[in-house]
Amino acid sequence: MASAFTIRRVKIGQTLKMVLAWMLIFGAMFAIFALRDDFRALGNRLWAAITGNDNQEVQSGELRIAQSDDGHFYADGELNGRNVRFLIDSGATVTTIGPETAREAGVAPTGERTMVDTANGIAHVDRGRAELLKIGPIERRDFAVFIARGDETNVIGMNFLSTLSRWSVEGRTLVLRP
Repeated sequence: MASAFTIRRVKIGQTLKMVLAWMLIFGAMFAIFALRDDFRALGNRLWAAITGNDNQEVQSGELRIAQSDDGHFYADGELNGRNVRFLIDSGATVTTIGPETAREAGVAPTGERTMVDTANGIAHVDRGRAELLKIGPIERRDFAVFIARGDETNVIGMNFLSTLSRWSVEGRTLVLRP
């Protein structure tokens, strides 16, 4: 390349500008390639916000939930009539809600406190009961929940999943059958 510029007698300033332009083009292409999953996730979130499609649908009585870009399954549900977003976690023994969610949904602690072993260590929780927990077409009444003391993550645990006739992961889709 240097010999081509020398033979054509291109000025050094113009040569540096072309080299810099090609470096910027290469850098931009590299950044786009390296961050392609992040751009795809952003596009999916924007599309879901525009269309109202949150990758959760009912087919033949089954609730099908698409895996999110972070590898988890999230479901929009209702807790005592209040809209709540849940992380579905088969590693959680009991469905757990945050204190703010409990307050907004009217889930009062029963007065029983306990400690649970979580992936993040020991956590202190209060026991509570939800009058109605609904995920898609699946409803459970008078349902036992834990109320976390500091964490606002709402988690569907095995006490909910074990009430289903079947649940499975098919590719990147979680299937819940009532």
